[in-house]
Amino acid sequence: MVVAGLQKNSLIDYPGKVSAVVFVAGCNFRCPYCHNPELVVGRHTEKIPLTDVLDFISQRRTLLDGVVITGGEPTLWPHLYAFCRALKRLKMAVKLDTNGSRPDAIRQVIGEGLVDYIAMDIKTSLDHYGPPLCDSAETPLIRESIGLIMEYAKDYEFRTTCVAPFVDETEITHIAKEIPNARRYILQPFRPKTVLDRSYFQGNRGYLSDAQIDRLRSIALSMVPSCRIR
Repeated sequence: MVVAGLQKNSLIDYPGKVSAVVFVAGCNFRCPYCHNPELVVGRHTEKIPLTDVLDFISQRRTLLDGVVITGGEPTLWPHLYAFCRALKRLKMAVKLDTNGSRPDAIRQVIGEGLVDYIAMDIKTSLDHYGPPLCDSAETPLIRESIGLIMEYAKDYEFRTTCVAPFVDETEITHIAKEIPNARRYILQPFRPKTVLDRSYFQGNRGYLSDAQIDRLRSIALSMVPSCRIR
């Protein structure tokens, strides 16, 4: 597992907890609006040994409540499970960020009790997963991950970045129908400052106004009990 970054202290990445954030390189998606492009395409400048990460967390375990494992896509790495086990031995709560494309990995971390919180991105309506986001074969895997998380995860959230043309009123309706009664659904505004494919967003393409996002939230709230804008 390639750790390409370590944020030593965060008050916002793990709800209600002081956390360290571990950034894992590599991703099987190519979302043009991705805000961590260096992790996706391998342009990261750091490669931190897992032993160094664990040593740091061990030294700070009285000051930290948990660890967030994000990316990139952490579930691509077989070492994820051993890393989570090591964190649990340090009495750390573990939050996993994922795109949901590896339901077998999600099943394993839930089944072994390796994660306490899962945040899964839902990019668009499930029928529209495909280029340029990813391989269109991902759709059944995304649906399976949603079901696993809703039924078995200790705690979780689903989240969607509000970026056109992947998200609009029709798309948000279809997404919300896939997660009825989800515990927590988060809408995130698109921030064009750092993206994977800047040419995709020439002019004002992709941007949704605050009013438009408020409208999307209202639509989602007709089907899920909790939806907020982060």
